[in-house]
Amino acid sequence: MMPKKKSTILTADDLQLLELVTLNLELERYEALRASNGKQALELIERHRPDLVLLDVMMPRMSGFAVCHQVRACSTVPIIMITVQGQDRDKIRGFDLGAGDYLVKPFSVDELLARVRAVLGRAQFTTGEHAQTLRMPMTLELLTIDFAQRLMMMADRKLVLTSTEYRLLAYLAQYTGRVVIQDLLLEQAWGIAYVGEGHLLQVNINRLRHKLEPDPAYPRYLLTEPGVGYLLATQPEVQGAP
Repeated sequence: MMPKKKSTILTADDLQLLELVTLNLELERYEALRASNGKQALELIERHRPDLVLLDVMMPRMSGFAVCHQVRACSTVPIIMITVQGQDRDKIRGFDLGAGDYLVKPFSVDELLARVRAVLGRAQFTTGEHAQTLRMPMTLELLTIDFAQRLMMMADRKLVLTSTEYRLLAYLAQYTGRVVIQDLLLEQAWGIAYVGEGHLLQVNINRLRHKLEPDPAYPRYLLTEPGVGYLLATQPEVQGAP
């Protein structure tokens, strides 16, 4: 049996925190990369294609938000944003840009490692279990979902989804035509600690709609059941069009 490949994690933060984070990641047998500014972080992401990125919001040369935005244009690598305590607007902006989770300074080593394990675990679940359980491609009008290849097509256009967006869509696809309640979607996509975070789910559903809907303002595929949850329609229809 071949040894399991180490997960590679890039941390981009101030020098003092870099030492602490990378040391503890290496003790847990992760391969740790480090960057002390946003520009260096972007270069390392492009060169090494890590399995996870820890990205501080406040960095010299290029902010964490700017790095996240550029990374999301070409990669679905999981990103954990590092924010300052009480800066809720930073968390919301990070989720808007495609981050999958966040850490709030100051944080403990135990919390850091728990978040890392959870995000890497969700990423492996995305590429593993769904590919095993949902083998047959699904076609809903112009939308085709090939779970075995993790390929989403809208007509002839390939949809590039983040790991979180894919998990949401794949889970909804298991219950096509049925409403899935918000808290269940939050638990499946982020974990039980995020149950009740309705805004987080709404942000990611909106991002998903902008990628797969012909007109996100009048969704045909990803529909809302107000106050309850969301469903993937079996027979796509215009919702609320004049």
